[in-house]
Amino acid sequence: QVQLVESGGGLVQAGGSLRLSCAASGRTFNTYTMGWFRQAPGKEREFVAAIGWSVGSTYYADSVKGRFTISRDNAKNTVYLRMNGLKPEDTAVYYCAADHAYRTIVVNWGGEYWGQGTQVTVSS
Repeated sequence: QVQLVESGGGLVQAGGSLRLSCAASGRTFNTYTMGWFRQAPGKEREFVAAIGWSVGSTYYADSVKGRFTISRDNAKNTVYLRMNGLKPEDTAVYYCAADHAYRTIVVNWGGEYWGQGTQVTVSS
């Protein structure tokens, strides 16, 4: 069982930055692919970024490529999402997810474990 807790959301002006954190419980964190997703009001949940269990393998949605950076610290059981150049259309609840299969996160937009989400609001 893995529990995920996101933090770091908030209100920021367009062009600003935020860093989201997702802290995971459990001793097998480094065996999971971790992903970030977001859901805006009235919209479907969408994939944002993923990082494989071996640091270095990352994947991003086109909408955030070049602005967002996903990273992980296996010693701290934490995955991060650094968001620069934020736009009003980035406003959403951001969720982290964990799964042993990279494909589940990146292709199927799923995950075995999910956090409760953290709100990010970007004002224009």
